[in-house]
Amino acid sequence: MKGSVMIIDFHTHTFPDKIASRVIESLSLKSRTKAFSDSSVQGLITCMQNGGIDYAVNLPVVTRPDQTVSINHSLVDRKEELFSKGIITFGGMHPDFEDYKQELAYLADHGIRGIKLHPAYQGRNIDDPYYLRIIECASDLGLIVVTHAGIDIGIYDHNYASVEQLQNVIRLVHPPKFVLAHMGGWACWDVFEKELAGAPVYIDTAFSIGPVVPRPDLDPPYLSQNLTVEDAVRIMRRHGTEKVLFATDSPWSEMGEYVKMIQSSSLNPAEQSMIFSGNAKKLLGMEDLI
Repeated sequence: MKGSVMIIDFHTHTFPDKIASRVIESLSLKSRTKAFSDSSVQGLITCMQNGGIDYAVNLPVVTRPDQTVSINHSLVDRKEELFSKGIITFGGMHPDFEDYKQELAYLADHGIRGIKLHPAYQGRNIDDPYYLRIIECASDLGLIVVTHAGIDIGIYDHNYASVEQLQNVIRLVHPPKFVLAHMGGWACWDVFEKELAGAPVYIDTAFSIGPVVPRPDLDPPYLSQNLTVEDAVRIMRRHGTEKVLFATDSPWSEMGEYVKMIQSSSLNPAEQSMIFSGNAKKLLGMEDLI
């Protein structure tokens, strides 16, 4: 049952039906964690309904340059259909895609509000010049840029988006709509809180609060526990709750349980309202639509 406060999940993932089950199994094995849906569009919709989520932002991850156009154009073609089901889709971009300016303009011209970058799955550090040029171009077009931040639970031998690297991006590009996923840096929260909290960027709460649910048939995952609710609230307030976006990283977190953690925290009603949807509506520029 949806409550009186609108809830926007700013960080979710889906895959085409024909590959969804295969992709989700591969990622689950890699991370040794449980998935809470089959990662299809209908799977996301079901999770939203069960978790009381009004809207979800779909973040495609482009793992090869040659996927960029096909992924983006298919999502643009389905944009209105997806929005009618409560899904706001972003585009994706790979740092090695040569025609990035043309592709970013295409996304902006077709009403896509932002793009997702995932340095760990794209094999470059976030402060690499190939990313800097994309972030600068996207920012000039008014697009939101969401990046994975910190270590990836399935690729933990190198940090492609460390706090230091993210500081370099902010210093060199000054992106006005920059979102650092996973509370500013997954498994790097102490460093984020000390060195980057309060910066002029947004953070999302995706896959960063509460227990990490393991695959029972595999060895334990990289971490068994993310931030406690109390630690997360402290970091949110230190960063500024007006720059925090509610997010779950579905299918990797159970949406309803994530909502309950925020609702039962020490965040006051005004803070919860901003985090659940107020900040997202302003950032998306869609107050009139959602």
